[in-house]
Amino acid sequence: MIDDLNQSHMESNRKLWEEWVPIHVKSRFYGVDNFVAGGNSLNTLELDEVGDVEGKNLLHLQCHFGMDTLNWARRGAHVTGMDFSESAIEQARELAVRCNLDARFVCCNLYDLPQNLLGQFDIVYTSYGVLGWLPDIPRWAQIAASYVKPGGFFYIAEFHPFALVFDDNAPELRYRYSYFDKEALHFDVNGSYADMEAQTQAKEEIGWDHPLSEIVNSLIDNGLHLEYLHEFPFSVYQQFPFLIPDGHGIYNFPDGKKPIPLMFSLKATK
Repeated sequence: MIDDLNQSHMESNRKLWEEWVPIHVKSRFYGVDNFVAGGNSLNTLELDEVGDVEGKNLLHLQCHFGMDTLNWARRGAHVTGMDFSESAIEQARELAVRCNLDARFVCCNLYDLPQNLLGQFDIVYTSYGVLGWLPDIPRWAQIAASYVKPGGFFYIAEFHPFALVFDDNAPELRYRYSYFDKEALHFDVNGSYADMEAQTQAKEEIGWDHPLSEIVNSLIDNGLHLEYLHEFPFSVYQQFPFLIPDGHGIYNFPDGKKPIPLMFSLKATK
């Protein structure tokens, strides 16, 4: 069970995301019009690692307003997306209509998903910036694993927990946060990662850091078998101001250096 304090934190975050959704839909960062015209929103990493989804049932956890979910639909999957933001789910459904794609979207808190969605899936998928919004990783893993059908798999591509110990505004790698601290972290909101100039009524976001061992072991503890764990010295996002874009959606350390992992991916089967 999520305690009352963390429930309150998640509700505060939900209200922030309700404000962020229309900002993101209009932003150049997401490029919705390009997507509607046939553009791709997924990265080469997850496309290669998830592989062929033709005819498969795919559940996308924490899908935001559904662009990536619908990208999997374009590749032939039967998709279901879930998110806790009503505005996000509304936009996802509208986007599916604009793209003439068949998709199902469920609005609820991830921890309430078992009360709102039945069934199992060939693929349970989630990616990029999702785990930091969740206070309870063992419960997350239990829910995610419960939706994987026998013979199916769970897949995540995410920012590496170790990279999150460093100050993301510093001009060089500078330690700031404990890797093992379980307390909620409070951050001032200045716009959105998709539009730093945007104005919001909410002035705070709340997050949680989770060690990689907790993520991996929680999935194993819930009946999934680790197929691989990959770590990457690059990112799909400007995690630090000194990262260098390659012009193809990847950000690298300067001078070819690879000092720490910035992302990881994991595939686990049932």
